[in-house]
Amino acid sequence: MSGLSKLLQRLTGRGSEKPLPRSAVVGAWGEERATAFLKANGYMVLGRNVRPDKRDEIDIVARIGESLVFVEVKTRRREEFGRPMMAVDKDKRHALNRAAAAYLRKAKFPYLYYRFDVVEVLGQPEEGEPVIRHLDNAFPFEERFKFPV
Repeated sequence: MSGLSKLLQRLTGRGSEKPLPRSAVVGAWGEERATAFLKANGYMVLGRNVRPDKRDEIDIVARIGESLVFVEVKTRRREEFGRPMMAVDKDKRHALNRAAAAYLRKAKFPYLYYRFDVVEVLGQPEEGEPVIRHLDNAFPFEERFKFPV
């Protein structure tokens, strides 16, 4: 059984009582594809679905060179209603800033550059390989979350 087959079996709940909603299955598949893409492009993935505080989550925390990268993954079937990046609105960016600040506090402020990236995944699990776009430095840290140098 392939890795994708195992992932889909686990996510759809075969063998358990309650399967996950389709959106959760597709989202997890998109994160798997995004993680593989980042690794293939030289990123070291430090964590997935990281919850540095009780309310916020970072899809992927990665490192490349001297940069610590907080990655938001957006998976969509197609773009007829706009690019996936458009879903990273003001409220989502604020939550990601808050989560990144909590992560950095817990990590004792490593001496690295920090940035937010978005990975867009276009496709569905049953459709084969998706189109993946990596938008680096997609938005800045909010002033209130910047740390003194």
